[in-house]
Amino acid sequence: MKLFSRKPNPTAERARRAREITARIEANPGVRRAPPPGAQIYLFENFLTPEDCDFLCRQIDSNRRPSTLLAETSDAEFRTSDSCDLDRWDPDVRRIDERIAALLGLDPEYGETMQGQRYAPGQQFKAHYDWFHDTEAYWDAMQESGGQRTWTAMIYLNNVDEGGATWFPTAGIRVAPKKGMLLLWNNMLPDGLPNVQTLHEGMRVMEGTKYIVTKWFRENHWLKNDFKTY
Repeated sequence: MKLFSRKPNPTAERARRAREITARIEANPGVRRAPPPGAQIYLFENFLTPEDCDFLCRQIDSNRRPSTLLAETSDAEFRTSDSCDLDRWDPDVRRIDERIAALLGLDPEYGETMQGQRYAPGQQFKAHYDWFHDTEAYWDAMQESGGQRTWTAMIYLNNVDEGGATWFPTAGIRVAPKKGMLLLWNNMLPDGLPNVQTLHEGMRVMEGTKYIVTKWFRENHWLKNDFKTY
């Protein structure tokens, strides 16, 4: 008699893993949860040292390019920053990259390559979700490269003279850039489905320049076996 195994439910698995991550994060004395009840948003001040922040700013400046979008839009002002894919195998980048994964208790291979962003005066990233829409043309490719985005970790690398806050308009919270502070959120609901309250915006920088790094985590391994260098 042939036995059939039941395929795991991806949303249930996201929910199970999120419970484990939540317990780990909330047990960390350096982490505090932001007040909005509809989304899991956390802050960790002084997560990076000033020296680490300055190092990452230099990396971004040396390799930046105009930022792009996964889905097309006719709005030329939707995302106007510069971006930089950091070398995850550089020892100093890898140390920071793996520290973020360790905070969540995740294998680093679930994380996408850390991306740096630079916003000059007047630049912005309008309201968007980090989670993927399964009705979009890109969805099949995203499933092949680790599946749904679950958690987002963003670190502010400098203070900004005016503007540049991260705004969650639906959740009702606005976070001003602060050098070394990590902003972390779960893109999913407790049941493992995408959370619409994680809509967020990189508000327009009015004065100064804003530097951040962003680390997105997937529900499955993002790194493929043939790219492993551990």
